[in-house]
Amino acid sequence: MGVKSRGGSSPLLRISVKGFTSIRREPFFHAPRKSGANPGQHGARVGPALLAHSRIQSYRTHSIALPRRVPRENAMKTPLYILTFCVVAVASEFSEGADNSAALPDLALQPPHVLTDFGPDHVKSSRGAQGVPAIERSAQGRLWAAWYAGRSQRGVESSSSYCVLATSGDDGQSWSEKLVIQPRRFVHTYDPCLWIDPQRRLWFFWAQSAGVQDGMGVWAMVTTDADSETPEWSQPRRIANGVMLNKPTVLKNGEWLLPVGLWRDNTNVPNVKFDAEELEPYTIEMLTHDLGDERGSNVYGSTDQGKSFERIGQVRIPGTRVDEHMIVERSDGSLWMLLRNTGGIAQSVSTDGGRTWSDGSLYLQGRTFANKRFFIRRLKSGALLMVRNNSPDGKRSHMTAFVSDDDGATWEGGLLLDERESSYPDGVQAEDGTLFIIYDHQRYTLNRAGKWGVGSVQMAVFGEKDVRAGKSVTDKVRLHQVVTQLQDTDDTSGAPGK
Repeated sequence: MGVKSRGGSSPLLRISVKGFTSIRREPFFHAPRKSGANPGQHGARVGPALLAHSRIQSYRTHSIALPRRVPRENAMKTPLYILTFCVVAVASEFSEGADNSAALPDLALQPPHVLTDFGPDHVKSSRGAQGVPAIERSAQGRLWAAWYAGRSQRGVESSSSYCVLATSGDDGQSWSEKLVIQPRRFVHTYDPCLWIDPQRRLWFFWAQSAGVQDGMGVWAMVTTDADSETPEWSQPRRIANGVMLNKPTVLKNGEWLLPVGLWRDNTNVPNVKFDAEELEPYTIEMLTHDLGDERGSNVYGSTDQGKSFERIGQVRIPGTRVDEHMIVERSDGSLWMLLRNTGGIAQSVSTDGGRTWSDGSLYLQGRTFANKRFFIRRLKSGALLMVRNNSPDGKRSHMTAFVSDDDGATWEGGLLLDERESSYPDGVQAEDGTLFIIYDHQRYTLNRAGKWGVGSVQMAVFGEKDVRAGKSVTDKVRLHQVVTQLQDTDDTSGAPGK
C-alpha cells in the first residue's frame, strides 16, 4: 500500500508485506548534504511517487521478523498489528520537524544503467534527433564515437536523452553501436566526451542531470582495452559537478586538467523541466541544484592519473553562458583557455598551472565566431589546429580547419570540411598524422521552425598539409563521411522516410 505525504508533514513510506513473514520499508537512498546547503540542494525532500519509480541498487533495508504461522482467530488482527508496529518504527527515524534530508534520494547522483542490448526505446528507428558527438582512436586504429539522442524531433536537448557509444574497426567506413548510457527516471545523459589518456586507457565521459539542467554532473567509465570491439568497462563514477564535453589536457609536468563548466549567466538555470511528467513541488525542489559561486568555467586537476580530481581554478567572463571551454599549454608554459561566448570566442590565461586566471577578453569577435562550439588541439608537429564554423552570416555552417604556428597569434590555411549546416566539432590525430574530425549535421529531423532534417553525425578525414593548402593535396582527404543518420537523404523539401 502507499501513503502520500503533503506539505511539511513527515514522509510516509510504502510498505510491503510478503506472506506475513517480514516487513521491509521502501528503500531510502542516502545522498550527502553539505553544511549550510539550500533546501533545494542534495538531499531535499522527495515525494513517494518518485520513490515508487526508483530502482537504485545500493540502499539500506530494515527487516522485522514475524511468526510464519498466524493463529486463525488472530488472522484479521495481524495486518493492523503489522501496520502499527511499522508506523512506530518509521516514526522513530522520521519524526515530525526533523531534518531527514540526508536519508532521501537524489536520482541524478545515482549511477546510470549501461545497456548493451538495445530495446525499443534505444534503437535508431525510435530516435527523433541525435548529435553533439565525440571521437577517439586507439593505438591500433580502432575508432570510437559517442553522441546523445532522444525521441524528440526538434533537437537533442531533452530531459529524456541518452548517450550512445559506437565503434569502427575499418577506419570509419562502417560503424556499430555498442552501448547506451541510460539513467534512471527523471534523469538524462548528454554531452559525451571520449579521451585516451597517456596510459592508453579510453575514458568515456558524459553529463547527467535531472530535468534539462539541474546543476549537472560529470560521470566517467574507463577501459584498458580500447583496441577491442567489446572491451570491459569500469563502473560509472561521478567525478565533478558540471558538464565536460571537451577533452582534458595533459601538461608537460604530467598533470591532467579537465575543462568542466557549470553554466551561468542564464536565467533558465537551473532548468528542471520534464517531458510530460506531473511531479510534486517538493520532488522538483529535490532535483534542483543551484551551486552558486561554483558556477563558471571551472578547471579540475588530477595529479594521480585520474584516481582523484580536484577543482583548482575558475574563469568567469561576461557573456559566457554555455562554456564549452578548452585549454592549451603554450610554448612559454602558460595556459590558454578559449571559451564559447555570446560575443565571439573568449580567452583567459593562467601562469600558475590553472590555479588563477586573467580577467579574460574576446579573442575572436563577431557573429562568425559567436555562440558556437569549436575544437582546438596541439598537433604532433607542434602546430595548433582549430576547427570552427566560418560562415560570415553567423550561421552554423561552413565547418573549416585552420592551423597556427605561433600559439594562436595568427592562423593560416582554411580547409572547408562541410559547407552545409554543421556544428559541434571534436577531433583526434592518428599516429601517422591523419586527422579525424566528427561533427553533427542537422541533428534534428523536424526543428522548431518546421524544417526537416536528417539527424546525422558525420566525419571528415584529412592531413595537416591539406589544412595549410586550404584544399585537398593528399590522398587522406575524405569528407561528408556518415557515422550515423536518421533519415535517408538531405532532400528536406518534404516529410522524409526512415
